[in-house]
Amino acid sequence: MDDVRNVIVIGGGPAGYTAALYAARANLEPLVIEGFNWGGQLMITSDVENYPGYADGVLGPAMMQDFRRQAERFGAEFLTDDVTRVDFSERPFKVYVGNDEYRADSIIVATGASARQLGLESELRLQGRGVSYCATCDASFFRDKVVTVVGGGDSALEEATFISRFASKVYLVHRREEFRASPIMVDRARTTENIEFVLNKAVDEVIGDSKVTAVRLRDTITGDQSELETDGFFVAIGHDPNTGLFLEQLDHEEDSGYLITKGKSTETNVEGVFAAGDVQDHTYRQAVTAAGSGCAAALDAERFLSEQRHAALAAAGS
Repeated sequence: MDDVRNVIVIGGGPAGYTAALYAARANLEPLVIEGFNWGGQLMITSDVENYPGYADGVLGPAMMQDFRRQAERFGAEFLTDDVTRVDFSERPFKVYVGNDEYRADSIIVATGASARQLGLESELRLQGRGVSYCATCDASFFRDKVVTVVGGGDSALEEATFISRFASKVYLVHRREEFRASPIMVDRARTTENIEFVLNKAVDEVIGDSKVTAVRLRDTITGDQSELETDGFFVAIGHDPNTGLFLEQLDHEEDSGYLITKGKSTETNVEGVFAAGDVQDHTYRQAVTAAGSGCAAALDAERFLSEQRHAALAAAGS
């Protein structure tokens, strides 16, 4: 394609749509290559009650449609397809969707992260019906109920401890005797009265028709099976940033793959390429922080483009 855009936003979730909104209102006419699975993790979230402005709560997919529609209202253009390759070696940057090439003077990477799943058919079927991947988002729905958390790292211990403030009982299921989590997190969970450790157990099935009622466990030593009655099932085995397309060109954390941004900005190591949302945030991972990050990325991109224009005018006038 011959035209060079001001900005291309890669990704369609809270960060990408907020970046698109701000860029569109700044007359940057952004192209949002949102992906086939646009909306991010909010698309598998039922009720969202902790996003400001939705006093009565909102369904995750409905909120993402609101975000998208608002950006579109101000002129953002959307391509519902997946980016297959990028070239950030020189400006204009090149973004490919199959054989189609799109070029832009700035890029905002907002491809998000994906919660790791156990890979069970029953887990997928009951997502949003008792199966969750975010305690901060969903713990309050299980007030005075029984909840099961699966995992053995810091995130699992942290999730279980957080949920214990709401639930009457929290079972923490781990396939081994020892935890990968830091000792202080293990001690904190052990001393929480309503948390019970269920060790050397693997989850084979989440049980329930319209909602979770139990989990089927397998003893990792004897192979014996048992059922644990529960109202909620939280999978806390980590997240993976969707950064595979960018690892050869953008600085990232070696162990986790999260993109590295400079200081409090959204700037990456490539001038003119910015990263926003869960693709560079492994700490908070909330819709509202992702949206704030998307806003920052659009402002950073706008400032960058303005500086480039002024520099070109100054060079032309000298």
